[in-house]
Amino acid sequence: MAATGAPVLSPSLQRRGFERWRRRSRLIRRLRVLLPALIAAIFAGLVAQVAHHTLTAKAQQEEAEGPIRLSNPRFVGRDGRGRAFVLTAQAAVRDERDFQRVILLRPTLVIDEGGENPLRLTSQSGVYHEATRKLQLTGGVRLSSPETAFDTAASLYDTKSGVLVGSGPVQGSGSLGEISAKSYGVYDRGGRVIFKGGVRARMDSK
Repeated sequence: MAATGAPVLSPSLQRRGFERWRRRSRLIRRLRVLLPALIAAIFAGLVAQVAHHTLTAKAQQEEAEGPIRLSNPRFVGRDGRGRAFVLTAQAAVRDERDFQRVILLRPTLVIDEGGENPLRLTSQSGVYHEATRKLQLTGGVRLSSPETAFDTAASLYDTKSGVLVGSGPVQGSGSLGEISAKSYGVYDRGGRVIFKGGVRARMDSK
């Protein structure tokens, strides 16, 4: 009678089968290490991308919500006496804490431009109050006109009334000579300039 059972493999086939099993086992071990590492790298990349988009959006939002800045602005209007005035500056920034205040860098104000007696004021800085329509100039204020020129510490121009006043010390010269005081005011469309407080004048003889 013929014996029956599992076939007996030759030694060479057994060796080849064992080598395939070893290669497959090594591949499985490598995949067990590589796949978690790959998943972790993908997850880290997604986190970094989300963080980048979040920071970029925040920066753009902060920039959009930041103060409004203008370079070389030019404002034109008329005061309460009908005189045209022109206000320019190197830069203008709206105050973040009070949007009614516009901070000016090196402003220049020309009152009654094109008129018979225009006034020109320059300073290091200034603030325009939109609520009251007043312009405050500070830091080396210089006022000049065809007949006079003087320097003072601060000046205030009310565009509603057309009155220009300043505080000193005031030092300047005009067609009649030199004058110093603690304050001044310009009235009647520039027709009257009144000096107050310790006024000293030196008249030039003609």
